[in-house]
Amino acid sequence: MSATDAVIIDVLKQTKRRERDRKAVRIWLAFVVFTLFCLVLVGGATRLTDSGLSITEWKPIHGVIPPLSAEEWEEEFRLYQRIPQYQEVNKEMTVDEFKSIFWWEWAHRFLARSIGVVFAVPLIFFWLTGRIERRLGWPLTGVLALGGFQGFIGWWMVSSGLTKLVSVSQYRLATHLVIACLIFSACVWIMRGLSPHSDDIAPEGRAKAGAVLLAAMSIFQIYLGALVAGLDAGFTYNTWPLMDGALVPGDLLIQQPWWINLFENPKTVQFVHRVGAYALLALALWHMVVMLKTAPGTTHARRAVVLFGLICLQAALGIATLLMQVPLDLALTHQAGALAVLGFAIAHWRGFIGEYPPETAVEVRN
Repeated sequence: MSATDAVIIDVLKQTKRRERDRKAVRIWLAFVVFTLFCLVLVGGATRLTDSGLSITEWKPIHGVIPPLSAEEWEEEFRLYQRIPQYQEVNKEMTVDEFKSIFWWEWAHRFLARSIGVVFAVPLIFFWLTGRIERRLGWPLTGVLALGGFQGFIGWWMVSSGLTKLVSVSQYRLATHLVIACLIFSACVWIMRGLSPHSDDIAPEGRAKAGAVLLAAMSIFQIYLGALVAGLDAGFTYNTWPLMDGALVPGDLLIQQPWWINLFENPKTVQFVHRVGAYALLALALWHMVVMLKTAPGTTHARRAVVLFGLICLQAALGIATLLMQVPLDLALTHQAGALAVLGFAIAHWRGFIGEYPPETAVEVRN
């Protein structure tokens, strides 16, 4: 066998192994993304059902096991009776009613713990068996570390409602959700980078800038939605397109200092969320037009069209959720739509960069 033949065989073997390893890692990350998707939806249900304060202690290990006897349920209920939410809002609640909110919070924490296992164990396995490319070692470790930090943020959020408030702080709720979205986005980004891309040349300039801005605005809009949820602002001003009888309602800056209205005035928070939705929709329309002009017939242009369609659907879901006064099923569908938009926007942005180039080390034989 000649040296050239040996090199060709080595390249083919490495290429085949790389494709096999990338496929395995993609499947793993896809499962992580799906689990994160479910976790965020269960977290949304926990907030909408006011269940987030039903477990008043942080037990990372022992907390996996729910109450198993009547005595344990009574003890858990007694702990809940100590906090302001019970004393000021749920004074007449029975143990059976308490169970209904307990299970939402328990499921949310159980899923969060499960994701740690779902992410860490395969990561270690892939790393030890050489299936993780060198360039991805630190990014994936960073995602794992951010997930651990998210557990602390979750308890930091819950603790805000255990002493003085009857619900968790909207600031901490928004922080918790944004970090979850960052973890979700990072997994989508890496998974997309390990996927085969089309040969269509991606346009640069304002087309690529639009894709980046769409991804950033999608996360920001989710942040605004978290503030709305934290203040229960979606249960007020349930009309559209007018709000409190006007396109731009009054008393948006009634609190002092003025900027506090952006975070603590339910009317202002809902109005800003509406404006954010209009801005995101307008940006998606502009980006789609730019893509159809600069890269017609390419996968990049087709993705821009799909993304615009997703954002239109999400806007319709938001309006319906508002008009129907936030029913649980519709509100969760709206939240699922937000994650779908974010995930697709991240994948669309990644499409302008392309897949990770192969890491190939060929030994030349003489």
